[in-house]
Amino acid sequence: MTLEQLTAKVYQKLKDKDFGCEQGRLFAIQVNLTGKIGGVFYIEVLDGRLSVMPYEYIDRDAILYMTMTNCSQILTGKLDMQQAYHSGKVKIEGDLDKVMILTRLLMQ
Repeated sequence: MTLEQLTAKVYQKLKDKDFGCEQGRLFAIQVNLTGKIGGVFYIEVLDGRLSVMPYEYIDRDAILYMTMTNCSQILTGKLDMQQAYHSGKVKIEGDLDKVMILTRLLMQ
């Protein structure tokens, strides 16, 4: 899987979710892919609109560090984000509350 395919998969997973915010930023979370296939992308919800782009996000709420495989497994439900965090498969830097919002949206 390429970075472009992964970002498209993230967008497809989240595009129809109700973010429950009309004005302002709900969250901006950067994902740093580690391991054999690296890369970076961000997930932002601003004014109720979703953006998933293959760039760094300077004013982010949090950064997630994980492999592309683990990210893909989280998206398909094969790996639980909380279990991945507690087992060290995902590292989080920043606002855990914002990451929990993203986690709930991914589980819907």
